[in-house]
Amino acid sequence: MTPAHFAFSSTFLLGLMGLAFHRTHLLSALLCLEGMMLSLFIALSIWTLQLDTTSFSCAPMLLLAFSACEAGAGLALLVATARTHGSDRLKNLNLLQC
Repeated sequence: MTPAHFAFSSTFLLGLMGLAFHRTHLLSALLCLEGMMLSLFIALSIWTLQLDTTSFSCAPMLLLAFSACEAGAGLALLVATARTHGSDRLKNLNLLQC
């Protein structure tokens, strides 16, 4: 395993572990998701450069566009949750309540 592969794998796993174990605030969960998407984007970009092909070069930009949409939707949910519940703590949310 090259050092670049190790670095991107470890950043992705660090974001995944942060998402799994540190779920106190919605903002921290969104930041962990954004870190995971950023590590995937950089790894996919470097992989495309190493393959030296033009047919796969649009995939990193597509992933970045989906990541921006995910961040926008997440921030909208964060604002809506903070307005209705008063905070972004995940323990205060009850998803079964209408």
